Amino acid sequence: MSQREQFPTTSTLRRAVLTGSAGFIGSHLAQALAQAGTTVIGVDRRDSSTDPACAANLAALRGHPRYHHVTADLCNCAIDPLLIDADAVFQLAAIPGVRPSWGPQFGDYLASNVLATHRILEACTRISVPRLVVASSSSVYGATDGAPSAEDDRPMPASPYAITKLAEEQLCLAYAERPGGPNVVALRYFSVYGPRQRSDMFTHCALHAGLTGKPLHLYGDGRQQRGFTYIDDAVAATIAAAVVPTAHGTINVGGGSTASLLDVIDIVTTLISHDIHIEQDEAISGDVLLTRADPTRARKVLGWHPQVDLHNGIHAHMQEMATTASYRCRTVQPHKL
Repeated sequence: MSQREQFPTTSTLRRAVLTGSAGFIGSHLAQALAQAGTTVIGVDRRDSSTDPACAANLAALRGHPRYHHVTADLCNCAIDPLLIDADAVFQLAAIPGVRPSWGPQFGDYLASNVLATHRILEACTRISVPRLVVASSSSVYGATDGAPSAEDDRPMPASPYAITKLAEEQLCLAYAERPGGPNVVALRYFSVYGPRQRSDMFTHCALHAGLTGKPLHLYGDGRQQRGFTYIDDAVAATIAAAVVPTAHGTINVGGGSTASLLDVIDIVTTLISHDIHIEQDEAISGDVLLTRADPTRARKVLGWHPQVDLHNGIHAHMQEMATTASYRCRTVQPHKL
């Protein structure tokens, strides 16, 4: 079955507002929507004229007739004018990362991940936006017993970051129950990776080490397992969450590939054809040993099935890094995608 047959098209989305549009997932989502004919209002507080990562993420959208960028901070900008006539709002704007959320930056996490979302919810209610898709995280589950995490499992967030993501999705779901509130779908993403991934994420770090010869900092013993999800699969699920009429509540976006960090290193060394120098550090507080999604609800509600396995996904990620940045590539194994 082709991807076109599996997922709804974006033809029902005339106009969408996408916050965090200069981010990793946001920029890919904006590109997919605009290419499919949706008018996208992208909102991000980062300025592409001063932020190189922002500029690189938005490069493919520069000059696109269906993408309109707004540089604004959702904590204090006027939101209502942005949402007028929107079929859906994608709330992807957030401060990510477990490690920096411990300590004095927590106030920033709270402001961006909870209070800004509250302002969007109030505006969605005033403007009568029919659908809000919010980016949550697998980190809300915390430590597990090894079984795949299902949406009705009790959340046990183990870091300040995870706590803000759980608060954000629960706030959205509470608004969905109010008269006049938007229909809400909260997507719990599991370890999304691929081109444009943040430079502090593990897959990017492993590829960076392989392509440059610099050491890879490994926090813990590397046996932590993650439910890796390729960016194209995550985008397909996100679009489906906006256009499937019956979609609501929390939905896992994961289950494509479950592997350890050591497995990722092995794949990278196979593709690069040389060993990676590893510097081992202490495990990060709040970094759980296993994240693995039960994809049943995503399959039933969204008709979503991940298409890209970990080896092919890392290879595509590596190719993008090697061609768009000044990486010192060594021998790369040919591999058919």
